[in-house]
Amino acid sequence: MKIAICPGSFDPVTVGHVDIIRRAVKMFDHVIVAVMVNPSKHPAFTLEEREGLLTRALKGMPKIEIVGFDGLLADYARERNATAIVKGLRAVSDFEYEFQMALTNKKLNPELETVFLTTTAENMYLSSSIVKQVAQFGGDISNFVPECILEDIKDRLCKGV
Repeated sequence: MKIAICPGSFDPVTVGHVDIIRRAVKMFDHVIVAVMVNPSKHPAFTLEEREGLLTRALKGMPKIEIVGFDGLLADYARERNATAIVKGLRAVSDFEYEFQMALTNKKLNPELETVFLTTTAENMYLSSSIVKQVAQFGGDISNFVPECILEDIKDRLCKGV
């Protein structure tokens, strides 16, 4: 069985994230969506909330598992028998960082490959940071996040909680 991990902070999940995960599901037998804890970030949503938002946004999608994760991705991949990490790329600036991470993960776990999926043109500019900023200023984020979680995201971000 070919297992892949789609890691991210997903704070909040965007339509771009959903697109990358949906495409990964077509390529692998099982996809683990790993909601990462990043000590250098201060998330707007708790780990449990992000897992819940993803569960709702990906409802009905086959072959996925959503897990919270804190630690080295290369080690977690080994524990779960994952052979690939799937990452979405929006621009050259993403590539530089993600390439560095891919090489590090390969050094830590030689059996692990990183697969880069380029974003669609519609999502090229989209990031969780953009969603947060637009929402905090009262802008319309309905085209940026899955409809089923739109109100949850607006409630949190527009109130500055």
